[in-house]
Amino acid sequence: MRISGFFVCLSGLVSAALGAANTDPDFMSVRDKVAKDYSGDDAVSAEKYFRECSLPRLRSIETFLTRADPQMNHRKFNPEVSASTFTQHQYSFHYHYDGRFASEPLPDEETIPHLSALIRTYLSTMADMGVETWIMHGTLLAWWWNQKIFPWDNDIDVQISEPSIHFLAEYYNMTEHHFDIPDVEGGRTYQLEINPNYVIRSTADKLNVIDARWIDTSSGLFIDITAVRKDDHRREMGDTGALMCKDGHRFDENDIFPLRSSHFEGFPVKIPYRYTELLQEEYGSKSITATSFQGHEFNEETLLWDDKSRKRSLRRRRDSLPVRTTPLERFFR
Repeated sequence: MRISGFFVCLSGLVSAALGAANTDPDFMSVRDKVAKDYSGDDAVSAEKYFRECSLPRLRSIETFLTRADPQMNHRKFNPEVSASTFTQHQYSFHYHYDGRFASEPLPDEETIPHLSALIRTYLSTMADMGVETWIMHGTLLAWWWNQKIFPWDNDIDVQISEPSIHFLAEYYNMTEHHFDIPDVEGGRTYQLEINPNYVIRSTADKLNVIDARWIDTSSGLFIDITAVRKDDHRREMGDTGALMCKDGHRFDENDIFPLRSSHFEGFPVKIPYRYTELLQEEYGSKSITATSFQGHEFNEETLLWDDKSRKRSLRRRRDSLPVRTTPLERFFR
């Protein structure tokens, strides 16, 4: 797997170019297939989030996985540690909010600004740590349309490599990161939390398919972080570039690498190399041609999704960026 460091200086993020490599797409060039309208309403499953496992359950998972694949590396999986350190993640009022930090969803007009700050602080933090990360799934589809979060969305999906999840678990699990946010008095604090069950590499662990979260402690909104791993079984069958995630998604190395450079929410971001094919495979060909969805119509002039029920779209401010106030160095003292 091709992994490279991605270091960015926060003070120069807006003006600095990420390098116009041949693999980097001209954003407007990818939007040449918009031809017809399409409406739909797909439900989002709540089954992909951290779940609490009892000690007997964790032991049974370990036994099952060992029997299923004796060669699989379970040596770092400690059921006692996982059971004792794992805090249950409540989403009693909404499956995209962490109930430890909130008791109700944000108003619609506040959700997108919070999500925008959430992804920008995450990308900034991963860049400062030297961890390569890229957007995926619905977030990648939102990027394809206009490099902005869908106005009806309430979640963000990103991926990292397996070595990166081990690194984050070793050095940054449960760390808090404070940022000064424009127009937010006192700024906001974000928490990086690694699921202790990330060491289970098998898709059999269906209750813990998300490996980590980047959580906005002011609202409970979070980013799903999944690790992309080598698919040992498929590689043994001769598929030398096979990759997989615990949520069942399977890829080839050439689907993702080399990563391309772009921007999302006005911030430098990495995207998979074969982004169009990945989107069509996951969501169908209409996903990149549908101009009507979730009560919104895509405006080709403004490149924004207009709410059909409103005469005017909400204005989106992008004139300043979050600024880190928590030095990363302190985590190593």
